[in-house]
Amino acid sequence: MRLAVIGTGYVGLVAGAGFSDFGNDVVCVDLDEARIERLRKGVIPIHEPQLEDLVQRNLAAGRLSFTTSTAEAVPGADVVILAVGTPQSEDDGSADLRFIEAAAAQVATALTGFAVVVTKSTVPVGTADRIRAILSAGTKHPFAVASNPEFLKEGDAVNDFMKPDRVILGVDDDRAARTLRSLYSPFVRTGDRIMVMDIRSAELTKYASNSMLAVRISFMNELALLAEKVGADIEQVRKGMSTDPRIGNKFLFPGPGFGGSCFPKDIRALSHTARQNGHQLEIVDAAERANRRQKRVLGERIRAAFGGALAGKRIAIWGLAFKPETDDIREAPALQLVSDLLEAGATVVGYDPVAMDNVRAQLGDRIELANDMYAVAAGAHALALVTEWKQFRGADFRRLKEQMANPLVFDGRNIWDPATMRDLGFTYHAIGRGHEQNAPRG
Repeated sequence: MRLAVIGTGYVGLVAGAGFSDFGNDVVCVDLDEARIERLRKGVIPIHEPQLEDLVQRNLAAGRLSFTTSTAEAVPGADVVILAVGTPQSEDDGSADLRFIEAAAAQVATALTGFAVVVTKSTVPVGTADRIRAILSAGTKHPFAVASNPEFLKEGDAVNDFMKPDRVILGVDDDRAARTLRSLYSPFVRTGDRIMVMDIRSAELTKYASNSMLAVRISFMNELALLAEKVGADIEQVRKGMSTDPRIGNKFLFPGPGFGGSCFPKDIRALSHTARQNGHQLEIVDAAERANRRQKRVLGERIRAAFGGALAGKRIAIWGLAFKPETDDIREAPALQLVSDLLEAGATVVGYDPVAMDNVRAQLGDRIELANDMYAVAAGAHALALVTEWKQFRGADFRRLKEQMANPLVFDGRNIWDPATMRDLGFTYHAIGRGHEQNAPRG
């Protein structure tokens, strides 16, 4: 098939490269000329494992190309995928649809025949109707509108795309359903995981999934704080919960709160949709409140450890991206921690394997950045682990202790063993390990 993908962010770039790898002719569009020039050379603007190789391989094969012109990409396309950003509105938390509506208007003028126009961006329920109206006003050619929400995890997006656990197709047209089934059939040969439903249900499914996961995370974070107060160990509680088949073991790890480009934005947008329709999503709203509070926990504990006075203290941070295997710092818990520590008068120095350029661009000289994970701890009065990169799990703690002015560690992801850390001479704090982190030695 011939595909046009509008937008080269996480979703558009992964989708464009992934579809081309299965033999489709894909043209990706973005208005950022510098970005397109880099992509034409195979230079990836984001950190995403396997994506660079995927793009370069299909560029070389001639199946994948990049342009700044929608008018060049759309004519003759069987499927046009809208994958532009839908950022959060600063006014009320709703999704800002200006970019996707502008993209739809450009697609309308470029159509030369029947095409399925697919929304892959995360959009509120009813957006397909708005896109259909825009297309109808701008073209005389036949078209169909569909919803195909993405479920890609940053840091593992290529695997998620190439081996989807489900493909959601929201359609109201038989020809569109056949076209999209054919497009996705190579991805699901080992089992039909394509789910066809009406468009509004597909639009809601994306928000519902992310909000459910956000609720689980916030629930575990709240439970972790309770575990500390009652002297329980949240890691033992988590294991006990995860063996219940009704609950499972995913998204049960407590931590410093969730961030990124999806969860925070999507739960606010879903809540806005509910309010617009005279409904209150009290559990989703509570999850957001709990997450805002959780992002302050590490900062509060570090301040408490020093009696509330951080002036003259040097605090090191391991991990600045919102999660491992990405350079994305959008709404990252580490940024809230940095802000809280600076406000308390501390000097903050951070290290992250890939996200430091983005941190430098956002924070400038407000934070010091070190070149490696041990240099960041030199002279530090405390170290906080915020993002659980693999290299931190097997750290050389004797070397770390030698670097630090004070062996005080705050493990925001519970990746280290409390007894081992105590035996190595560290004062150790975790999230929700009230029994373990305070237990006497021996």
